[in-house]
Amino acid sequence: MTTAADTSLDTLWYTRCPVPTASGLAHSLGWLNVAAESGGASLGVLQDAGPELAVRHFDHQLRGLVREGGNVPAIAARAQGSPTRLIGLTWIDESQAILVGPESTVSGPADLAGLRVAVPSWAQDQARSFPRAMALHGFANALRLGGLTLADVTVVEVDVERNPQVRNGVTSERRLTTWGVEELLRGDVDAVYVKGARAQETAREHGLRVAVDLDATEAKRLRVNNGTPRPITVHADLLESRPELVVGFLVQSLRAADWAKENLDSVRDVLARETLSGAEGVAAAYREGFHLDLHPSLSDERVELIGIQKQFLLAHGFLAADFDLESWVSREPLRQALDVIASGEAVS
Repeated sequence: MTTAADTSLDTLWYTRCPVPTASGLAHSLGWLNVAAESGGASLGVLQDAGPELAVRHFDHQLRGLVREGGNVPAIAARAQGSPTRLIGLTWIDESQAILVGPESTVSGPADLAGLRVAVPSWAQDQARSFPRAMALHGFANALRLGGLTLADVTVVEVDVERNPQVRNGVTSERRLTTWGVEELLRGDVDAVYVKGARAQETAREHGLRVAVDLDATEAKRLRVNNGTPRPITVHADLLESRPELVVGFLVQSLRAADWAKENLDSVRDVLARETLSGAEGVAAAYREGFHLDLHPSLSDERVELIGIQKQFLLAHGFLAADFDLESWVSREPLRQALDVIASGEAVS
């Protein structure tokens, strides 16, 4: 098995989730290859690698790895002791909602009291249990809008893939964003949490109703979940030994975010491929103007929001231990990348 210790830093490894990200666009445009080659390295993508490397999407034990994806695995890996640094945060709202059956009379957050809510069971480990974390936090946020807490509902555990594989992550996205729907249709539960393009299509296919639209709230802290904010993390060895590769990665991601502003249709095409959704699903899942702010940031607001997620995960058993958030953050690579963009010296 390949371990962090025996993997060279001649390869810039990249992994992502099938969601809208500037780095995902940069990869689609071929610009991450430019970042790697400019630093004298090759680009490797975990989604194309064998299972011995694909597992690193969750534990981050790969020296040359940069990851942009859901925050639950990233935070859990850090809490478990993985030597990672946080080099950027993105925020893209992805149609988070609580769905109920077609005949349900539930029409708002306060009506959730007493319901049976679907929550995925624990997966193989804490990092892979992100579906459970997503549903719990989604319901917690929805309940809070109605002055309620998780104590006011009955949690019903539903089956989930115990060992999701990043190699077929796009295919798995169909199930990973719609857990509990089968149970809802059978009447075993009263409400489910969903997010993303595929979830929107599933709701339409089965005539499910939106009981709570979490995107409708202006308070970002009530929309915090696995993908909001979404971290960009890097193995500490790569950052310390090959900082130019890390900066180059961020430069190309920033370029892609700028490109997205003028190419909405192309961005939607990429998302449709990534999420295996149709154009309607993508349009419904991502609010108007989402393509205008795909840029990574380490603003005080975004760091505070990832801190809210960390505390939720800790309180609900998803972290092996607590850790200091600020010591996880490394601000210099993004500062340098922004300087390169501002100077017009970005390699294309």
